[in-house]
Amino acid sequence: MDPENAHHLVIDGLHNAAKIPGALTLMRGMYGVPEVPELATDLFGIHFPSPVGLAAGLDKNADAVEGFSAIGFGFMEVGTVTPAGQPGNDRPRLFRLPPEEALINRMGFNNRGAEEMAARLRALKQRPIPVAVNIGKNKTTPNEEAFRDYEKCVSALYPYADFFVVNISSPNTPDLRNLQHGDELSGLLRAVTNQMAAEAKKHGASKAVLVKIAPDVSDRELEYMVDTIEKSGVSGLIATNTTVSREGIHHKNAKETGGLSGKPLAARSTEIVSRVYRQTGGKLPIIGSGGIFSAADAYDKIRSGASLVEIYTALIYEGPEINRKLHRGLRELLARDGFSHISEAVGADHR
Repeated sequence: MDPENAHHLVIDGLHNAAKIPGALTLMRGMYGVPEVPELATDLFGIHFPSPVGLAAGLDKNADAVEGFSAIGFGFMEVGTVTPAGQPGNDRPRLFRLPPEEALINRMGFNNRGAEEMAARLRALKQRPIPVAVNIGKNKTTPNEEAFRDYEKCVSALYPYADFFVVNISSPNTPDLRNLQHGDELSGLLRAVTNQMAAEAKKHGASKAVLVKIAPDVSDRELEYMVDTIEKSGVSGLIATNTTVSREGIHHKNAKETGGLSGKPLAARSTEIVSRVYRQTGGKLPIIGSGGIFSAADAYDKIRSGASLVEIYTALIYEGPEINRKLHRGLRELLARDGFSHISEAVGADHR
């Protein structure tokens, strides 16, 4: 089946399942995971029943929050959302690479806009897991005006997000990654944190904001980027987004432009997690994302410094039972290493 048609089938199916009496209960029975003390995590003032979340990009419009909440995730990101709705790039724009268990996408922030997402989140009957809103800029917005798009997203969605993620690292919006560097990064984060503070004052509640970074940076660029992020006062970061690298990829779809996700990204994203943890002394919380297919993959990122982890491509290839496999495996790995709680394993490779 065409990858994007399959994507929409899943989202629509989960959206509609939430309307059927008993369907979510059935899904929890089939794919849900019990909350256990050794894996439950408190971070950013938020309780996460499991350390495994769903990365942004799958539920771009918050259409299937209730459905994804029922299949074992401890949290999820929705988006990337932009102030105005936009169609994204031309199809085809999503490609499978089965031998590598990878995907290439060049979706281009296709979404229905911040106001429609706000309406969807406002209408939710239940919010069993934390929901992060991943925000970006419209394709036609020049970089010097990008901060206004991020401000608009925060303003429209602040009451409905448990926390926010600033996406400056997708390779599929022209020049977006330039916002990761130099004065553009510090200026953007200053605007976002100021808007977050204004909304907190208005709504009487402070919320966390994280930055999602790319894996395709030099050591020097990463050091500067992390230093800027740390000084900005944001709450943490997500490492990493997709990669434009095709090293070691031989499938015919490797020629397609876009961001590569899946197993080939695992080692590089874990390396980035480790470097960020080491540079910040473990003081800046990290969500590890990229190439997690097994409990060992997730545990590598946790021992490297991630407090939480996210999956995306593994869900596509493995199906919803992936969460039970990760949950069970993480408990076994903690017991093997003599840890009573997952927080004890965070950054263990640095000690």
